[in-house]
Amino acid sequence: MTSKSESKLAKFEVPVSELRWICDPKKFSFRTTDNCLRLAEFIGQERAARAVEFGLAMRHSGYNIYVAGITGTGKASLVKSYIEKIIREKEKAEGVFQPRDWCYLYNFVDPDRPQIMSLPQGQGKGFKGQISQLLQNVRMELVKAFTSEDYKKQRKALTEEAQKRQQKLLQEMEAESRERGFLFQITPMGPILIPLHKGRPLSQDEYYALREDVRAGLEQERQDLMKKTEASFEKVRYVEKEAADKLAEQDRKIGEFTISRLFKELFDQYKDSAEVTQYLTSLRNYTLENLDFFKQEPGPGLIPGGQMMAAQQMAAQQMQPAFWGRDSFMPFEVNVFVDNSETKGPPVIVESNPTFGNIFGKIERRFIYGAYISDHTMLKAGAMSLASGGYLLLNVRDVLTKPGVWEGLKRSIKDKEVRIEDPFEQFGFISSQGMRPQPMPIDAKIVLLGDPYLYQLLSVYDEDFWEIFRVKADFDFQIDNTKENVEEYACFAAKVCSEEKLMPMDATGIARVAEQAARMVSDQEKLSTRFGLIKELIQEADYWAGRDKAKMITGKHVQKAVEEKIYRHNLMDERIRDLIARGTIYIDVVGSVPGQVNGLSVYSLGDITFGKPSRITAKTFMGRGGVVNIERESQLSGRIHDKGVMILSGYLGWKYAQDKPLSLSVSLCFEQSYEGVEGDSASSTELYAILSSISAVPIRQDIAVTGSVNQKGEVQPIGGINHKIEGFYQICLVKGLTGEQGVMMPKSNLKNLMLREDVVEAVKQGQFHIYAVSNIDEGIEVLTGMKAGERSPDGKYPEDTINYLVSKRLGEIAETMKGYAAPPAKEK
Repeated sequence: MTSKSESKLAKFEVPVSELRWICDPKKFSFRTTDNCLRLAEFIGQERAARAVEFGLAMRHSGYNIYVAGITGTGKASLVKSYIEKIIREKEKAEGVFQPRDWCYLYNFVDPDRPQIMSLPQGQGKGFKGQISQLLQNVRMELVKAFTSEDYKKQRKALTEEAQKRQQKLLQEMEAESRERGFLFQITPMGPILIPLHKGRPLSQDEYYALREDVRAGLEQERQDLMKKTEASFEKVRYVEKEAADKLAEQDRKIGEFTISRLFKELFDQYKDSAEVTQYLTSLRNYTLENLDFFKQEPGPGLIPGGQMMAAQQMAAQQMQPAFWGRDSFMPFEVNVFVDNSETKGPPVIVESNPTFGNIFGKIERRFIYGAYISDHTMLKAGAMSLASGGYLLLNVRDVLTKPGVWEGLKRSIKDKEVRIEDPFEQFGFISSQGMRPQPMPIDAKIVLLGDPYLYQLLSVYDEDFWEIFRVKADFDFQIDNTKENVEEYACFAAKVCSEEKLMPMDATGIARVAEQAARMVSDQEKLSTRFGLIKELIQEADYWAGRDKAKMITGKHVQKAVEEKIYRHNLMDERIRDLIARGTIYIDVVGSVPGQVNGLSVYSLGDITFGKPSRITAKTFMGRGGVVNIERESQLSGRIHDKGVMILSGYLGWKYAQDKPLSLSVSLCFEQSYEGVEGDSASSTELYAILSSISAVPIRQDIAVTGSVNQKGEVQPIGGINHKIEGFYQICLVKGLTGEQGVMMPKSNLKNLMLREDVVEAVKQGQFHIYAVSNIDEGIEVLTGMKAGERSPDGKYPEDTINYLVSKRLGEIAETMKGYAAPPAKEK
């Protein structure tokens, strides 16, 4: 390029000082982070902080919080910090909050509907131990009472008296039967009378050998005697029942006398709790109604307060069919469902795996005799129950991807209770036992952590969302690049070095971290708030400082960490550069070609983002097809790219078709592109190619172009500007720098420049150039070396300008097309 041409482009060239923001280490008042204050508050999230503080302080229903922001902005840390702040403030004003314990108890009316009961903090375990000890004492005292000599004597006396009365009645029946010629016998089927002959019973053959009238007389006599015998036998049964009742009454009196004093202490202790009093009353009645269980001395397999061994369970089943598969002492089992004995203040629960069971609790089962059995002791609490009286933090994406959790969460929040349900029923399966525990009341603040996109979707498609999550805390991913915020970055680095046991950072290291924070958001006036990534950068810089055996982390160690991370992930970038360098992918970085431009695109593979040039070509010819986007026709173009191409027709018509029809066909193509193309950042590039093709003026191949365009020809800002410039620089570097190569970008993107130091140095040395333009006329001038030309009042463009050549050629095409559009001549 001649010096004259260079002087023409000088007004478009970006000064080196504007290519990146440089943080001056000399501005810091400290030498290392050891002399720097640790960060106490979060940097630049005032909006989110105020929303979180408001949501946590509001105790009305529905004021749960949705914390929106991208990963790494410190959402969870800030929420936890403000929860701790709210707790401290409440402790000062109201005293230490004591969450209650919750216990599940046996339901004496319906064992499959366990009852829930609350106790003051720390009393759950104590109550469980008291009931367990009560069972042991009851069993021990009852066994002692029912095996005492006095009890045996009383029972023997009652039994002997009843037996004597029964014997007397039986003897009277037997004597009367013999007087009347019959033998009285008792069989399993009841009493029978057998005719006698000469003092001995008649056999069946002898009986039927008698005359018929004799047999009839005997039968009549036997029936009369049987009625009297049955009446007497009823008296025998009554005596037996009366004796059994007396024995049962005796047992009950002994049981009441024995257990009343054992229960009295608990009744007195919990007299102010209606729930405990009701449970103790039912438990005492159950014990009195089932004294036979408590009379048995404990065997080696029967543990008081525990589960019965299989053999004894079978015996228990025979005695008490209602307890099939259950321990007969199950009513004495207390399930401390939520134990807050070790909790200080309101519980703060973070559930990282919010499955249905982990959130709402589980019903565990054991396999007995071919079936799965459960009881109230096998109910396990979930995060919702554990967080009652406090706070529960959940990741919304995890909640939405776990079956049944989202609907269950909304139901629990609206009903203010947690139901432990079988997950099999949630998915349409039938469980083997229908446990329906009483719901646990809850009062917890729910905090969802997620991204803004999910918040928008839930707001639009879930009618319950606004009702239960009324507070949105929006975390920004960037903050203003001010002196105060840079100093707070230093405080954050000091905190990381202290907490992670890293070596201290000096001022150059802090400066380099701040510059990287600006590069992360591609803005000289902003800093990133993704402190998770900043922390990662400091940790990796500490590693490289250790490799250098340095005593502190400096700027070169931070730079080394940045470069090494890129190297670990940029294999694909290097492969593409190699293909271009070897000529497999066609990219020219020297010379000039009509209708051909090097556009710039960005590849984002998740772990790495890099820029890559793409050859864009335009072919123009006569026709009325307008601009044909080959990418769209081959279904490789996205909607935004399609829109960008359509805008080109509007610009061409406005610019050149004010005095003639726009009769033109254009074919646009991304050469060697076999994947989808999206975005409008190449629309200005495509327009340059079209203008070059129409005017036949070649375009420089050593300047790559990026920028979108509107119908007025204004070049608009785009994203990924740093990666695009660096991508083309890398290609020029591998193919050979000539000192004339560069990139043309939108002028409105200047504030987004945070280029790598090697690119800045190349520009400084005159080996690479960055041009910034505001409109298409300026851009075409940079690419062709010709002036674009301004339209005069008569609508004409000056000769020897690009716009003149384009307008002239379009006029020629329009004139030529008239002949093809004329109607055929009539015959004479």
